[in-house]
Amino acid sequence: MEATQQERSPDDKLIHCTDCGKDFLFTAGEQRYYEQRGFNPPRRCKDCRDKRKSEKDSGRHSSAGMDAKREMFRVICASCGVETSVPFKPDPSRPVFCQRCYLQSREDKAGGRSRND
Repeated sequence: MEATQQERSPDDKLIHCTDCGKDFLFTAGEQRYYEQRGFNPPRRCKDCRDKRKSEKDSGRHSSAGMDAKREMFRVICASCGVETSVPFKPDPSRPVFCQRCYLQSREDKAGGRSRND
């Protein structure tokens, strides 16, 4: 019996990699780790995960919704009047803020709550 066969637990699972099609071992220890952290089981083997990560880090990876260029909309900040861009289509009935004013308004709200408590 090989060393890897001896170390294999009956709770280990073989998973089929969605990228390369090879089966890979998802050990009982890895399963516990993923479960404790609320992660879904991996769908790709380590080699394909590493390859995908390096492609993403170098800017070459783009799948639907991931790292795709978002459409940006030009708006005028309702607070300070500066022109800025936002990644959503603004609703004309609601104010839109630049990042600085948005963060300031959140700080003001958080500060206001703590003073009233």
